[in-house]
Amino acid sequence: MEPEDTGLPINSRLSIPLDEIDMQAIRAQGAGGQNVNKVSSAIHLRFDIRASSLPEDYKQRLLGLRDRRVSSEGVLVLKAQRFRSQDKNREDALQRLQELVRTVTVTQKKRLPTRPSRTARKKRVDSKTRRGQLKSLRGKIDQS
Repeated sequence: MEPEDTGLPINSRLSIPLDEIDMQAIRAQGAGGQNVNKVSSAIHLRFDIRASSLPEDYKQRLLGLRDRRVSSEGVLVLKAQRFRSQDKNREDALQRLQELVRTVTVTQKKRLPTRPSRTARKKRVDSKTRRGQLKSLRGKIDQS
């Protein structure tokens, strides 16, 4: 996944300009030997949702996500440190941003409430009655 010159492609009609995405190289956490203290291989990606060029409804959906990576100021913060290479971590961070924005571009179909038909209701009640009769036959036989 290589970002184009125009920006980070989201779908065929939408892309995020790269100048709206702030990326900084930072030191990765965790084990890594002597090199981990010298090399800044992790990437800290910051994307200001409110100041972005995304359509307004996408911005609202992103801000409405219950995601701890979105701050109260509306800034999405991603930390990529999965790989040892800074370039791979940069690609990973951009790909994760791309996937997150793609999730809000899909609109879910509004559910239309339905009701069971009269026949379906009758079948349900009849089957319950039959089952109840079957269970009542399982009782102890009275020998008086």
